Amino acid sequence: MPLEAQQQLSPFTELLQQQVGRELSAQQQYVALAVWFDARDLPQLAALFYRQAVEERNHAMMMVQYLLDRGVPPVIPGIEAVRNDFLQPVDLIRLALQQEEQVTVWIEALFKAARDDGDFLGEQFMLWFLKEQVEEVSAMSTLLTITERAGNDFFKIEEFVAREGTTEAADPSAPRAAGGVL
Repeated sequence: MPLEAQQQLSPFTELLQQQVGRELSAQQQYVALAVWFDARDLPQLAALFYRQAVEERNHAMMMVQYLLDRGVPPVIPGIEAVRNDFLQPVDLIRLALQQEEQVTVWIEALFKAARDDGDFLGEQFMLWFLKEQVEEVSAMSTLLTITERAGNDFFKIEEFVAREGTTEAADPSAPRAAGGVL
């Protein structure tokens, strides 16, 4: 079916369109966190959140590619304003964890909508994102625990990220991203 064709979107497809915007908003929020850390000479934390920003962009573009592959014209929405006013690293990490927990709720709703629609391809597509959210929430939860334990010794957090924060190899089971994965 040509992209120009008018079609009624399923609840799953409508939610997926919305999730593209949410992923791009998450990307911008992670950029804001990375810049905050960068401005305070905390390079390990800055690098971690710059990588997180790219990951969120890639998630959005995976969803865009899926829509393209299914013949649905993707709509790229504007993004919400990001928060930039933080006092301590723990505030940023709490926000990151809350953001990942909220994304998990949205991803679960997408999976449920695909299942309710009888959209087996959509359901299969969302399985990778469910797995990804388990990893994201776990990583941010651990980082929050370390950050709370470190108190005002920000270098302990930096040491933890340097020691434990490995860059992951590309996941061969990840969906394709429109424009390629960065």
